[in-house]
Amino acid sequence: MNDLKTQRMIDRFMEEAIKEAQKSLSEGGIPIGSVLVLDDQIAGRGYNQRVQKDSAVLHAEIDCLENAGRLSPEEYQRAKLYTTLSPCSMCSGAVLLYKIPEVIIGEHITFSGAEDHLRKNGVRLYVFNDERCVKMMKDFITNNPSLWNEDIGEK
Repeated sequence: MNDLKTQRMIDRFMEEAIKEAQKSLSEGGIPIGSVLVLDDQIAGRGYNQRVQKDSAVLHAEIDCLENAGRLSPEEYQRAKLYTTLSPCSMCSGAVLLYKIPEVIIGEHITFSGAEDHLRKNGVRLYVFNDERCVKMMKDFITNNPSLWNEDIGEK
């Protein structure tokens, strides 16, 4: 993942995931965004909408997969999932269910999800700890601790 073309694509797609996170934040939601990339094109995008839609499960990655629509197993197996935050157990389960081989993570400083489980199941992870992602989550968690704990199932 070190060549310049690959780095530019990663930056471009992570930027889109960050835009999704900012959209959630602007709506009063939790600032996590995601894009699904298939053949170097965005196939789906989404953001955490648990607050906005009073949903128990509408995390960014789930919203993104929903918005991508039905894809064939072969398409999922060629896809890459970009997410601004390390995926939780639920979202990691969706990655494993559809056999998405690669997840690009904006940051895992504020929350380290089910990364070990993904790795043990053959998913390639790339964590960048992008300072924009870290700052967005740190600020949100500081200002909304109970909402954040609710999102990750903590007391």
